[in-house]
Amino acid sequence: MSVDAKVRAEGVVKRFGQVEVLRGVSLNVANGEVVCLIGPSGSGKTTLLRCINHLERIDGGWLWVNGELVGYAEHKGRLRELKESDITAQRADVGMVFQRFNLFANKTALENVQLGPVLVRKQSKEAGRTLARELLAQVGLAQKMDSYPNQLSGGQQQRVAIARSLAMKPSLMLFDEPTSALDPELVGEVLEVMRDLARNGMTMVIATHEMGFAHDVADRVVFMDGGVIVEEGHPSEVLSRPRNARTRSFLASVRRPGAV
Repeated sequence: MSVDAKVRAEGVVKRFGQVEVLRGVSLNVANGEVVCLIGPSGSGKTTLLRCINHLERIDGGWLWVNGELVGYAEHKGRLRELKESDITAQRADVGMVFQRFNLFANKTALENVQLGPVLVRKQSKEAGRTLARELLAQVGLAQKMDSYPNQLSGGQQQRVAIARSLAMKPSLMLFDEPTSALDPELVGEVLEVMRDLARNGMTMVIATHEMGFAHDVADRVVFMDGGVIVEEGHPSEVLSRPRNARTRSFLASVRRPGAV
């Protein structure tokens, strides 16, 4: 495996019952690269992200993050699932932001962000609070640290969720349609935080329907359909000059404010 590869998937298969949701997906993501996954609902984007974080167990193929098998150890040519404590330790290096914010309703923004570093990274409460303040300021919420989730807009809650993931100091961030649950006027504030992460060199894999964002920020766009990668390449190629007829059909069905 290349030392520059953050994520490497080889022939990844995932089934739910009789339905094969991922059908032999192979994908490399380099250190510092931003990869946007696009495609219709049900194409396998979310499942691939969840497999990268071992929230779903793969049924075939191989998957590495930071050069380590995700969720498994190899023994005599066979895979053995790691203990839950070892899986948790692996996950600590991979941040994931979901469609829904999943914040603790009874905790303030500051408390939501500091929880992971204190419980998982074993930082002191004081160090956790300091880090949480810094990250909330970074995502533009310095004035909302003592607010509870129900006192925040959807965009603000999602920015707290991003800060919460960053508090674990991950080397990889996964985003699963992070703006799909937001009102349209709130989408921009979340995307701007993600743009800043990209500018600062964070490795990111992002499932998104925001074609303008993908065009402007991604190093590579990957179009998925039916559990396979249909086409991938530079955003200007995939979004503006797609080679595959299925890609062209999909793009014609969605708005592309940033495509040229």
